[in-house]
Amino acid sequence: MGFVALQEALRREVRRRIESGELTGMELAQKTGFTQAHISNFLNRKRGLKLRALDRMLRALGLTLYDLLDPRELARHAVLPAAGRKEEFLAVPVIRPQAALKPLIARGDTLQLLHYRRSFLERLPAAPARAARRQWTRFVVIQLDPEQASAMWPGTSGRLTLLLDRHFNSLKPLRGVARIIYAVWHRNRVWVRYVNRTPGGLLLQPRNPALPTELVSVPAGADATDLIVGRVAQLSEKL
Repeated sequence: MGFVALQEALRREVRRRIESGELTGMELAQKTGFTQAHISNFLNRKRGLKLRALDRMLRALGLTLYDLLDPRELARHAVLPAAGRKEEFLAVPVIRPQAALKPLIARGDTLQLLHYRRSFLERLPAAPARAARRQWTRFVVIQLDPEQASAMWPGTSGRLTLLLDRHFNSLKPLRGVARIIYAVWHRNRVWVRYVNRTPGGLLLQPRNPALPTELVSVPAGADATDLIVGRVAQLSEKL
């Protein structure tokens, strides 16, 4: 909801209260310190409210911004709840590609939920992550299109489903794993490749020798690993 829509929702609520007899324009003027003309102009869309004036109006009405939002809008942006420690299975969101670098996954970004055994997820090796990354929704699932799938798994058919560990964006070697496969945000999409750091960016190397290595340039002062969505923790050909 934008600022204009927010003010329109407030107008509707004020009109509702006045029409139902819960409030009069004079009472609202007294509570807010505005003139009745000011309130009338607001209700008739002849003027808007600045932020401080909006706060005064909300306090006078006993409202918060959440009270003005459509419940469906709230649900769409609500963060998926964390599971309890006693649950045997954890629900992992299958996300839209554009949500790959969102720290917290909202319901509106979730296509569906897949359930994984907690014991399996907890056994996955962790990597030292910066404090900010540790606040992210750790596990997500993405569906890889055939073009990206053929880069790392030539000969596979259809779409691949990947479980990503987004806390694992370190490029340090992992004990017992010859090479780590990462998901990286590049050219407004998710690429799945072997990754090496290079001065000024990242090198994305496919397993398929027929495809070229991609260079991801990173602006000066930025951290290249911030473009790493996470480590590929599991691969499946079915969703």
